[in-house]
Amino acid sequence: MTKLFLFIVNMSITASYVALAVIIIRLLLKRAPKIFSYLLWLVVAIRLLLPISFTSNLSILRLLQPKITTDTGYIEFIPQEIDMFKNPILDVGISQVSRFFSTSFPAATPMASTDLVKLMLWMGSIVWILGVIYLLLHSIISYLKVRANVRFATLVKDNIFEMDYISTPFVSGFFKPKIYIPIGINEREFSYILLHEQTHIRRRDYLIKPFAFILLIIHWFNPLIWLSYALMSKDMEMSCDEHVIDKMGNHIKGSYSTALLSLSINRNMFSTGSPLAFGESHVKARIKNILSYRQPSSWMVVGYMFVIAVLVIGCTANPKPLPQSLQQTSQSSYFGYNVEKFMDNKTLYVGNHTKVGGLVSGMPSPTGFEVTMLELQTKAQPYGAIIHYMISDDADTIIDETIDSEAFYRNSIMLLSLIDNVDYITFLIMENTGQYDGATYSITVKRDQVDKMFGEDVRHYASDETSMRQLIDRLYNVTATDSNIGEITEII
Repeated sequence: MTKLFLFIVNMSITASYVALAVIIIRLLLKRAPKIFSYLLWLVVAIRLLLPISFTSNLSILRLLQPKITTDTGYIEFIPQEIDMFKNPILDVGISQVSRFFSTSFPAATPMASTDLVKLMLWMGSIVWILGVIYLLLHSIISYLKVRANVRFATLVKDNIFEMDYISTPFVSGFFKPKIYIPIGINEREFSYILLHEQTHIRRRDYLIKPFAFILLIIHWFNPLIWLSYALMSKDMEMSCDEHVIDKMGNHIKGSYSTALLSLSINRNMFSTGSPLAFGESHVKARIKNILSYRQPSSWMVVGYMFVIAVLVIGCTANPKPLPQSLQQTSQSSYFGYNVEKFMDNKTLYVGNHTKVGGLVSGMPSPTGFEVTMLELQTKAQPYGAIIHYMISDDADTIIDETIDSEAFYRNSIMLLSLIDNVDYITFLIMENTGQYDGATYSITVKRDQVDKMFGEDVRHYASDETSMRQLIDRLYNVTATDSNIGEITEII
């Protein structure tokens, strides 16, 4: 259930960015016929429905550079496998937002935080499915009520029926849609209404809108999708209004608006519950649009169509993955150190496990070594961080049955520069290959040793990325043996 929920959430985040783009574009196309705005909502539906897509340089998601699984084209903002050391909890493509989510969990070990995140995701998946079930049942019951009430309608001709206890016309039905009109509509209003509802039927809006509502039910937790559904419905109705004006002429604008207004005011009887009711949605905005509408020229239509085609490609496509070299540059990788991540996670307090875990994840681990746990000593001074590693068979730092400690010394100095109040860094390395009888090695580096070696407080190197790179350069020119800092202790 949790995996399915994450699958839906990742699609929903992708669709949210596309929806924001469509909302902005819709404002820029304010004077264009609403059929073009209506068509744009198709790309949001595609993003809500399909988890994969093709790649293009035109993709609007290039601004975010989300993580894309190259073999499937699936965009993953929240990883399926949560690991506080290896993955951020949430990477939405905007560093400030991602950082907020990553630091929103109480201080504990990364392992405990991982379990907490998994528990929250499981609870979220339960709430999500309950919401889906509720909305789906509510929709089915509402539709059945409509079907029960239209049984008493009187056939006028073809698929047109009259009813005496409804106040506004509407379309109902999936396979053979019917038009239901209140008794007492005059002939002129009847012609407007009939053409409007026939336009809905011709364009299959009676199928499109329920389908869109099903997507809304699946993504009910996302407020942007609710807004998108409302705006799509508005554009749908306005485009039908414009079609009536195009067919019947500008001279009907006044009487058409009056008919729309009178039917909306007289809603004092049975509420249709139909998604395609003539006078039940956005009446004020529709009247303003009707009065200001001007039929576009042919060349303007061609221009709008070209713009919409480009926008559809840009909103539907995934960005092409960056080349490996560019990915490293974008992440400020320097000798394997993620300097950008260091700047995001440097902290005054060693007790901030999320920040410290972020720093550890931004450092290169020797091949065959895996971080398994992080302990933070904050009860009394000296304050320290203890990082547990497990050695596997392919470890490349075991030389003559001892640990080659240079990588750990460099990492400890980096941590001492980035965590303001930490006094020592300890690495506990457990051998798990069976070659060394399960020995555990301990490496401890203290702040006073490092400051003495450098002749200055190493914390000032954490001021900016340039200074961080200078520290890394110094680390690769000074060996632990020459500096005589720390020592390896084998724990039996």
